[in-house]
Amino acid sequence: MKMRLQKFLAASGVASRRHCEKLIAEGRAAVNGEVVTEPGISVDPERDTVTLDSQPLGYRLEMVYLMLNKPEGYVTTMSEQFGRPCVAELVPPGTRVVPVGRLDYDSSGLLLLTNDGDIIYKLTHPRYGVEKTYAAAVRGVPEEAALEKLRRGVLLDGRVTAPARVGLKKTRAGGPEVPAQAEIIITIHEGRNRQVRRMCEAIGHPVRALKRVAIGELKLGDLRKGEYRILSKNEIEYLNYLKNVL
Repeated sequence: MKMRLQKFLAASGVASRRHCEKLIAEGRAAVNGEVVTEPGISVDPERDTVTLDSQPLGYRLEMVYLMLNKPEGYVTTMSEQFGRPCVAELVPPGTRVVPVGRLDYDSSGLLLLTNDGDIIYKLTHPRYGVEKTYAAAVRGVPEEAALEKLRRGVLLDGRVTAPARVGLKKTRAGGPEVPAQAEIIITIHEGRNRQVRRMCEAIGHPVRALKRVAIGELKLGDLRKGEYRILSKNEIEYLNYLKNVL
């Protein structure tokens, strides 16, 4: 069964398929001892020897799907050169998975990790527009007009954000020393850098805490912060459905 080299690398747990294309272009991959710089080349997992940075790779037929409740103070990477805590420390040692997209260092919540390059690609590429839902604790209590601005889109970096679903979940009145606060639920299908935080800043209600609670139909639920679980059969079937229809 032949497949493209970037798909082989992604299925081996190296990185997302898109990032694997960059690794190939940098000349870091070789097939049967020959360096390859074109990602479109086909390889046979049963016959060809594939290496990355001179290290042999094995094609993983068994797919792994994990859901992690990422705590604040962790970077979304499987290795960290600056000594900061990273999400690799929260999953079993030696697990060959990579994060699906990113969560900010200061944000928490639902993070998927897998060795399924196809689903990484489908969930992170902007063209597919998979929805992500966040619970944002913000300073002050936004009025309906401010929430409507979020729904219609706000200007970031010269471009208006795509329409979002936004609802006010709860509020807390302020006092002499404690300002009023609110929690809003916002669903977006873009992936701009720190997008939810910047959208809330744009309406004058900066984020105090941000948690991702859903990706598509996958829900964080009551998974405790810092813990992970294997996706259920129904959740994996949902991901396979996305791979087929997107």
